[in-house]
Amino acid sequence: MKNWLRALAIDIFKINLSLYKIMIPIIIAVKIIEEMGGIKYIAYALSPLMQWVGLPDSMGLVWATTLITNIFGGMIIFVSMAAQEPLTIAQVTVLGGMMLLAHNLPVEVRIAQKTGVRIAFNLFLRVGGALLFGFLLQLIYSTGNWLQETNVLLWKPDVVVDQSLSAWAWLQLKTLAQVFVVIATLVTFLKLLKSTGFERILIFLLSPILRLLGLGNKTASITIIGMNLGLTYGGGLLIAEAKKGELSQREIFGAISLIAICHSLIEDTLLVMLLGADISGALYLRLVFAFIVVGVGIRLLTTLSDALFYRYLSVK
Repeated sequence: MKNWLRALAIDIFKINLSLYKIMIPIIIAVKIIEEMGGIKYIAYALSPLMQWVGLPDSMGLVWATTLITNIFGGMIIFVSMAAQEPLTIAQVTVLGGMMLLAHNLPVEVRIAQKTGVRIAFNLFLRVGGALLFGFLLQLIYSTGNWLQETNVLLWKPDVVVDQSLSAWAWLQLKTLAQVFVVIATLVTFLKLLKSTGFERILIFLLSPILRLLGLGNKTASITIIGMNLGLTYGGGLLIAEAKKGELSQREIFGAISLIAICHSLIEDTLLVMLLGADISGALYLRLVFAFIVVGVGIRLLTTLSDALFYRYLSVK
């Protein structure tokens, strides 16, 4: 038991240290970009793309904020603009779907890179996937004339967010502490699954879906954790597995690709639904889209030579 606990503590420390090395410099860099007004320039570049998915140009600022910070940051901007720019439920669902697929990119893309996925591909998957998903949602809702009623906000905060540097620093410290606690819980949970043999039962239950997507059984538990809790946690666990050499780079690539475009199924879905997004796009169609994209992508991956795979998609 003593050796088991020692090994557990070492794993928890190593995974959190790996994540902190990624997260802390990027968090500081993102804050500097925000203070210098960089998000507004990104929003300006995104504005023409908003029309392609049936949204007004002004929603570029909402998505830009989400891309650089997180979904909650985008929500605050959206709420502040809602009165001046009323949208239909369909439009909010389109915007919410794009926010769900692509957010917090500086941190999450860097974490994915540490698992071996190239930054260029991950950005293409997240941003390109979000635009394609938004376009498809817009096409579905407009063709069927669904959800065309004026949107009603379910979340109407009446408090002023503290913008001071000390409040920001305290929030980041709480976030890092939360990451430590969640990683410690997940690593303990995974070790217990392996020790008790329950992991084999989980893999057996999930194997039909995994086979359909082309994912290996060894990635089952981590993929499910990442999809439900988020890329930071799933990615952190995959970084540890990559260092152990127990998973092939192609298995890791497939798992992190699925987690990248379909994670935080409960928390993030509820957040965009507070803005008025419909569950059809925020959850059901998002799952279908992610499964199709990853399933097709992994099958195409099997036809790719190692030379091309490591040159354009992944690193050893």
